[in-house]
Amino acid sequence: MGSLPHTTRSGMTEHRAEQLIGRLLQLGVLLATVLVLVGGGKLEKERGSSTPDYSVFRGTEASIRNLGSIVRDASAGRARSIVQLGLIVLIATPIARVAFMLFVFAFQRDRLYVALSALVLLLLLYAFFSPAA
Repeated sequence: MGSLPHTTRSGMTEHRAEQLIGRLLQLGVLLATVLVLVGGGKLEKERGSSTPDYSVFRGTEASIRNLGSIVRDASAGRARSIVQLGLIVLIATPIARVAFMLFVFAFQRDRLYVALSALVLLLLLYAFFSPAA
């Protein structure tokens, strides 16, 4: 026996907001999966049966450590960049959820949750865009 759906001041029910968040997460994971599978398949096709040499550590190339070059190279069809873009989409999906919730709370005029969501979003974005140590 559920209660009546709570309607926010913006006219959006909490149930509808939860549905939109669920859809956002589903689409983000689906897009990330497609990108990783397409890039991985393309990478497998390019590399074929060659055996990788793991005797010497080689860091990642600079072109897949910069968001701009990842997007540019992925749109040009570079397999490693497509995989990397898929991983970025996967990481960015829950960040997008926090951003969406910030707007939902703003429409509800819930100042406490707006402030908390903004703080969490700023921390996530800082971690996402700060250079690796």
